[in-house]
Amino acid sequence: MQPNFVNRTLWTGDNLHILRQLNSESVDLIYLDPPFNSNRTYEAPIGSVAAGAAFKDAWTLDDTDVAWHGEIAETSPRLYEIIRAGRAGGGDSMMAYLVMMAVRLIHMRRILKPTGSIYLHCDPTASHYLKLLMDVLFGRDKFRNEIVWKRSSRSDGHRFGWTHDTLLAYGGRGHPTWNDVYLDHDGDYIDRFYREKDERGRYKRDDLTGPGVTGGESGLPWRGTDPSKAGRCWSIPRRGAYAAWIESEIIPGYQRIPSVHGRLDALEKAGLIHWPKTGQGWPRLKRYLAASPGRRANDVFDDIRPVSNLSRERVGYPTQKPLALLERIIRASSNLNDVVLDPFCGCATALVAAERLGRQWVGIDLSPLAVKLVKQRLKQEMGMFYDIVARTDIPRRTDMGKLPNYRTHKHQLYGRQEGNCYGCKAHFPYKNLTIDHIVPTAHGGTDHLDNLQLLCGWCNSKKGTKSQESFLAEMAKTG
Repeated sequence: MQPNFVNRTLWTGDNLHILRQLNSESVDLIYLDPPFNSNRTYEAPIGSVAAGAAFKDAWTLDDTDVAWHGEIAETSPRLYEIIRAGRAGGGDSMMAYLVMMAVRLIHMRRILKPTGSIYLHCDPTASHYLKLLMDVLFGRDKFRNEIVWKRSSRSDGHRFGWTHDTLLAYGGRGHPTWNDVYLDHDGDYIDRFYREKDERGRYKRDDLTGPGVTGGESGLPWRGTDPSKAGRCWSIPRRGAYAAWIESEIIPGYQRIPSVHGRLDALEKAGLIHWPKTGQGWPRLKRYLAASPGRRANDVFDDIRPVSNLSRERVGYPTQKPLALLERIIRASSNLNDVVLDPFCGCATALVAAERLGRQWVGIDLSPLAVKLVKQRLKQEMGMFYDIVARTDIPRRTDMGKLPNYRTHKHQLYGRQEGNCYGCKAHFPYKNLTIDHIVPTAHGGTDHLDNLQLLCGWCNSKKGTKSQESFLAEMAKTG
């Protein structure tokens, strides 16, 4: 689905209202680094680029809109059961935090493409609770990784040092985009396996044969060596990464050589075969370190350091993450020109990383300071200013077709509600009921029939711009 926003859009406002109105299946990758429920207050130091950025990461049930509870319970009763269980395990604070997260994750699931991925950055404070939410929303079968990022090295009294964050990665409904990420081999590995060296660099000796005896050319002797005597046959790379490297760097047309002995001759002529000095033993293939892409990254990120006080990329934002971390995630789970969304963009690390890697991006943050930080960081990191679309409005979905004026649904709603007001539950004539939005449009509600109801004049006046759930909760309190 086409997005209903342009590249480099940054919204200031409550991300829930904006997420509700983003088109379905319009985003390829979501990275979110929300509050962790750490029971701390964060503030950027005076004098830093991010001075003024602050937030309280402590939650109570008073911090949650009662409408969120109703939205979750209606959308996914199983999800609400998990949240109630979270209250039993973590108290009111954990329940409030999970409600805040769940109502937003519901909409993130909707806007993620089937080939997309979502990475939720958290820490052990709530990671095990959040994983249950993600399992219910995205499906246990869509769980991809629990990534451990070692962000610091420290000692804690009376326990092992608490040094890592967790990233929960899930795929969309289809087959998610994936690109292998490779890291440099460490020195010990190179010294252990790539011991030989010539004018092309380090290499290791590799087999030119495989198990089994064949009657074709691969079983015939070559230059005095008969592999069939050892129950083997010639097995020379013709396809794959190393064969492609040989062709591009040393032997043009190598992969098109049809015969086994022809490829052996070409390798020998190019100096890619190692012969034992004693004349005894088997010829071996030289496999060069330069051809190796490195080691595949695993789910423990212990090579990315946190942003230090002396780091060039540091802006002073309270919970700033390193660019290298976001670049690894974006490289792995998106392609050029894909759309990356960060709904808690803060100091915009994900957005800067996306820009550097040729992706489109959209961000949302509650603080107007985010717009300033994005502009400054893009200039700092990319060396130039970029045109950013800074918005404070609520977008309007364009993926629902052309909806009729919401007032045209009044007859249908009157029949559905059997003439009863959905506020006070009293019966009224048709003319005395007013059509109303369950979730106000100012909070991202749509004109779709599922978001409409009929209220009597008194209830409609009392409800005002509140959500229906909030209105009902207020009525219950006042009797």
